[in-house]
Amino acid sequence: MKSLAGRSAVITGGLTGQGLAIAKALAEAGAHVAVGSYVNELSGRKGDAAAYPDPAEIATVRQTLQAFGTRVFAGHLDVRSSEVIDEFVVAAEKACGVADILVNAAGTTAEQPICGHSDELWLKIIDTNLNGAFRMTRKLLPGMIERQWGRIINIGSTAATVGWKDNPAYCASKSGLLGFTRCVALEGAPHGVTCVMISPTWVETELMRRNVAQVVAREGRGRTPEEAMADIAQQNPQGRIIQPQEIAALAAFICSEAAKGITAENIQITGGALW
Repeated sequence: MKSLAGRSAVITGGLTGQGLAIAKALAEAGAHVAVGSYVNELSGRKGDAAAYPDPAEIATVRQTLQAFGTRVFAGHLDVRSSEVIDEFVVAAEKACGVADILVNAAGTTAEQPICGHSDELWLKIIDTNLNGAFRMTRKLLPGMIERQWGRIINIGSTAATVGWKDNPAYCASKSGLLGFTRCVALEGAPHGVTCVMISPTWVETELMRRNVAQVVAREGRGRTPEEAMADIAQQNPQGRIIQPQEIAALAAFICSEAAKGITAENIQITGGALW
């Protein structure tokens, strides 16, 4: 069934990882999809663990999503810039129509304790993970309210409720995102707009692999990133790492009419893990 036929979705961080998996699931459900991520060649961005796609990946993602038979837009998006957001939304609406669905999946982190943490790195993480979701929601929520229908999904983390050594900015951003999610849900509730946060544990993406590489480098124990990934899988009660498609399947359901009563929630996907 094409449960989202005729709907249009904007997915930040949609060229890679969980964002791309969600874009595929929404397109498969019949939604037109506009995906954007920070493209590294436009103004290189260093110091964190995020995987920044290059321009060639835009064409690959566009081709992948077009195979589902819906309208597609893919391009550069910096959620730290209201001006870039405005330009992206104009182009996305021209290609896919006004947004009924917003998925805030753009995010980053870095292995850095509070001691010695630079302002620049702290602000980069907060500005991407938390302020970026605010800017995107501020841009698209009014139209959803006007049309009396909308779905907003924020990709959070177990870090919203559990501390993570050497990742204070990430934890702070995801805790803030949870509070923001609940406020958006209350604002949208009278107008048919829901807002939910999906909070997974480790998810096997390029961001995870880069983050694990940073963890291993700081440890200095001689583990390889592959060994560290295997250790993480073994520590999970299910003995595995959560896959992006699992996040995407939940996101697609939350966007459906069947989930209209699910809002202001923080839904965890952890395989039984506390972290």
